[in-house]
Order: sequence, then structure tokens, then C-alpha cells
Amino acid sequence: MIGDSSPIGDDDLQALVDDRLAPERRRLVEAWLADHPDVTARIAALCADRDALRDRLAAKAAEPIPARLRVAALKAGRRSRLARTALSAAAALTIFAAGAASDRLVVALSPRPAPMPQEASASAEASPALPARADALAGVAEVAHRTFVVEVAHPVEVEAGREAHLMQWLSKRLGRPLAAPDLAPFGWKLMGGRLLTAGTGPAAQLMYEDGAGHRLTVWIAGGEAGRTAFRFRADGATSTFAWIDDGFGFAVTAPLDRDRLLAIAEAVHHRLDRPSSPL
Repeated sequence: MIGDSSPIGDDDLQALVDDRLAPERRRLVEAWLADHPDVTARIAALCADRDALRDRLAAKAAEPIPARLRVAALKAGRRSRLARTALSAAAALTIFAAGAASDRLVVALSPRPAPMPQEASASAEASPALPARADALAGVAEVAHRTFVVEVAHPVEVEAGREAHLMQWLSKRLGRPLAAPDLAPFGWKLMGGRLLTAGTGPAAQLMYEDGAGHRLTVWIAGGEAGRTAFRFRADGATSTFAWIDDGFGFAVTAPLDRDRLLAIAEAVHHRLDRPSSPL
């Protein structure tokens, strides 16, 4: 902590803008500013920006904290994740131990099998990898969902008022005709979308909002091979359905239970599988 006799620095100036200075230190800083008019003008501009931002967000700040962001809900979600992690670890150890014992018994009682042909081996390895890839896709979509649904000023990059431009832009960047699914029958209205990256190339995120202020996202990314059925994943109050189809990965994430989200995921799949907007 800076003492009253220490020189005035940037930390003091920022604390002054943020209204975090102790009264004694504030008097010293203000006295120092009186001898530095150029710095005083800069601080005044920062304070004006601060006040303008507070005024603009005052209505949002006055709203009650959403149930999903309350401390009790966050703690409950964390306890649930820790419990699932511990259960998964215990199950993995049990399966590993049982598998090891089984392998030893088979080796002891069975003749040595002939080597598997290379083509068959590759097929056997590729098949289970696809569901695992869809699960990983769901995790990436969840991270993007949690990152942007909490944004107040900039939840999307292009708003729904420019939907035609948004979808044409995302279609060109992903190399696939895209059309925003109409989720109004389920009570969700398009807010807009943004361009992101999935590590293997560009990805698109569309965001929707319901009447209670809850948000739903649709994730689309290229660079995926094969095809999978829907894969479900739940993390606290957030659920995701993900799938791979025709070289693309898709995911729908929202604070909904499995059955309600499944109906929406099926509608999204139907719409994105039959896009009408050209590249």
C-alpha cells in the first residue's frame, strides 16, 4: 500500500479516477494535480468517460442479479462439477483396474491372436475418436458461450438488425452457406453473432435471448471429418448438444434441461442442414 509520503504515481491517478483513494492520499494527489495542469486535463477526461459509462449502464446495473450468477448458484455449480470430477476419476480407476485384470486373464488363457490388418486397425481407431471429438467440440462451444453471454455492451459483433450482412459474412468466412435458425417458436430471439476461431480455422457464434434475459448460443466450426449423432454435455446450469456433420462441427448451448434443449438442437440441425442463403 502506498504511504502518504510516497511520490504520486500512475496507481494513484487510476485510483483517483476509480474513487478508491483514502481521504488523506486523495488530498495529496489533488494538491499535486494543481501543479500539473496537463495531467489534470487527462484525469478530467477519464472521469468524464467513467461517468458517461456509468450513466449508460445505470439501468442494467439496477437490474436484479440473474439467478444463474448468484453466489449460491455458482457455489452449487462448482460443488456439482467437483463431485462429477471425483466420480469420473473413481470410475476411471475402477475400469482401469478391471480392464488390467481382464487383460491378464485373457493373455493367460487364450492363444496369441494374429496381427490385425492395417486398414482394419485404422478403422477401429477412427470410430471411437469421432464421439470424443464431438465432446471436445461441446467443451469449446461452452467456453465461448460463457465468455460472451455475460457481456452487456458487446454481446455480439454484428447485431440482428443486420442479419443478412451477418450471415453472408459468416458464410464466406466458413465456406458454407449459413442461415440463422428461427428459434422464435421456442421463445428465443436472435441478438446477432460474431466470428471466432476454433483452432483449426474460423468459427461462427450466433446468440439468442429469451424474454427473461437468458441467452442461447449456436456454434459452427469447420475442419471436422466424419459424422456423429448428438452428444449431450451438462456443466452446472448450462447444457450443450454437439454433433459433427459434413465437415463441420455444430453445438447449441443454453441454460436449459436436456429435453428442452434437444428440441432446439433438432430445429437448428434441420435449418443448418438446409441453408437457403448463398455464399
